[in-house]
Amino acid sequence: DDLPRTITVGGAGNVDGEPDRARVSFAIERRNQSMGVARDGVARVVRYFLALGRRLGIPEQKVRTAGLRIQPEYRYQNDGSPPVLVGYIVERQLDVDLGNLDRLGELIEGAIDAGVSQASPPEFDSSRRADRERDALAAAGEDARRNAERLATALGARVGAVRQVSVGSAAPPPPMPMARVAMAEGMAADAAGYTPGELRFDARVTVTFDLVAP
Repeated sequence: DDLPRTITVGGAGNVDGEPDRARVSFAIERRNQSMGVARDGVARVVRYFLALGRRLGIPEQKVRTAGLRIQPEYRYQNDGSPPVLVGYIVERQLDVDLGNLDRLGELIEGAIDAGVSQASPPEFDSSRRADRERDALAAAGEDARRNAERLATALGARVGAVRQVSVGSAAPPPPMPMARVAMAEGMAADAAGYTPGELRFDARVTVTFDLVAP
């Protein structure tokens, strides 16, 4: 009888929010016998892309250029002789955090015109993510209390004070695949009228309550 009577239940909550920003990644790839020529080709596209960002009013700190990747390209012989160096592949990635979704179509179309090789599908987000996640957490807590009260009533008891709360962590979203230019061109054609829909923010909690006997 000295042991505390408790009841442990789970709760889930979710809220919807309208996206107001998007992250888009672009990759530039050039091949040439000369490493310098390939590298200059990538640099030229980067310059065009940065100029595009300025025209669209995207702050410079919202455009990130990843490090240059240079890979030799070989032709392998069927006779077992050593491979022959035929040129170089030079790559660079550009990541954009776009705060104005009205510019999404212009960004994708302009990037293709600038000479990017690959583009990722837009990954939509909300600038109010933290608030929405807290709202979902509150909804999960309310759901846990309702579950506890329903179960306690069925057992002929009532719910008392909260003893312990643990919050579940949501799984991170899977990485977005890169789209070749042919796919990106289709994205550009649709992006002007892109409807991103709503974002859903989920939370889960496990709560232990005191169980009060009648």
